Formats: sequence, structure tokens, C-alpha cells
Amino acid sequence: MSSQDVDITFLVIAGIAVMLLLVVSFLVMTIVNQRKKSQLQKSMSRLKEQQQNQLIEAAVRSEEVERHRIAELLHDEVGALLSSSRIFLVEINTKALNEADQQDHAKVKDLIDESIKKVRSISHNLHSAILKEFGLNEAVRHFMKTIIGGTTVNNTVEMDDNYMLSNPETDLAIYRIVQELVNNTLKYGHPEFIRVQSWLKNDNLKVTLQHNGNGLSQQEFEELRFKTDGLGLKNIQNRIILLKGNIFFEKKTNNDCSVRIEIPIQL
Repeated sequence: MSSQDVDITFLVIAGIAVMLLLVVSFLVMTIVNQRKKSQLQKSMSRLKEQQQNQLIEAAVRSEEVERHRIAELLHDEVGALLSSSRIFLVEINTKALNEADQQDHAKVKDLIDESIKKVRSISHNLHSAILKEFGLNEAVRHFMKTIIGGTTVNNTVEMDDNYMLSNPETDLAIYRIVQELVNNTLKYGHPEFIRVQSWLKNDNLKVTLQHNGNGLSQQEFEELRFKTDGLGLKNIQNRIILLKGNIFFEKKTNNDCSVRIEIPIQL
């Protein structure tokens, strides 16, 4: 082989090597760019999720502050006015009244007494003082006794006593979810019975609400929570997001309905 042939062969090999190097460099750059793009998308997604959670947390905190403000107004102002009215009413000399007026007097007194009880009950539910003092389980029991008491709805509450106070904000969020679910069930479902249960397993708290009224399917829940009149369901979903939990609705044909929430717990 002549030196000229050797030079040509060398140039061809060098050209191929350069082309391969360019192809490899292009592939490496493409992979690097794809990774950077993927990392950027993940970062943007995490930032968006973080901002969303911050907005939700701010809304939930604002709602809780407003609940406490209303509770204090009910207790300190409305409750005080009703109590004062009752004192003045009791001091009226009913002996000077005729029988019809005495009956009206007694009826007004009973209405005021009932109003005082209602105001106290609403105030306690809004303020959630019992939750801070006795924990989630006792707060749910007290709430169910208060809201179901005096109605024809049968109810059972079975809370796992192995679950103790984990995080005050977590317990408050779970308590508000249970409140909203029970209130919605009584308002729209018209059940004959309600059962609330909880159990703790592998650092996960599961809470179920079962009833025989008109309930929701998971699809109906997903649709309703985005509507303007579905504020209660939206509040439930917001708290589930903050708790990094899940909620499942199930509706069967025989009016056997249930809602299950699953919350990771850091004890």
C-alpha cells in the first residue's frame, strides 16, 4: 500500500471518528438537556404544589380563626344577652298574670333556655376547646352526642383508644372533616343511623363514616367539590390535601353508604 493510500485511509478513519464523536456529543447533550428539562419540570411541579399547599393552609387557618371569632361572639355576647334576658324573665311576678299569660311566660322561658343550650353547643363546636383538652377521640364522641342527641337518628362511635394526640393541627383537621361529613350526612342524607369508627394501624389512621341514607359515590364527590355550592366538600378536600391523606366515597344500591379517610400519622 502506497503512502497516498495510507493517508486516504487515515483521513477516512479520522473523518468517521470525528462524525462518531459529533454524534456521541449530540446524544450526550440531548440527554443532559432532557435531564435538565425533567429536573426543571419536577422543580416547577414541586414549587406549584408547595404554593398550592400554602394557599390551602392559609385558607384553612383563616377559616379556623373566623370560627373562633364567631364562637367567642356567640358565647360572650349572644350568650350573655340570652342569660340576662332569662334573669329578667324569671324575676317577673307571674302571680299577677292570668293563666294564658303564665303559659306564654313559661313557653318563652323554655325557648330562651333552649336557645342558650344551642348557642353553647354551636360555640363549643366552632371553638373546638374540648379537642385541645381531651384529644380527637373524646371530641368526636362529644360532637356526635351533641349533634345527634334529641333526634331519631341512631348512632354509634367506636374510636381506637390506641390513637393518642399526635399533632394538634392534624387532630383539628381530622375533627373538622368528621364534623363536615356528619353535618352533610344529616342535612342531605336523612339517615336512620350513623356509625363513626377509627383504627390505627402501621402509623396510619383510618376513620370511616357509615350510614343508610342518601350518600355520594366517589365520582359524585369529585364532581361536586368543584362546584360553587360544594364549599363543604371543597373544605374537606383541602384538609385531606394538607394531611397528605386520601378520602373514598362508596354508595351501594341498598342505601349502604360509607366514607373512608386514611391519614398518615407521625406519632
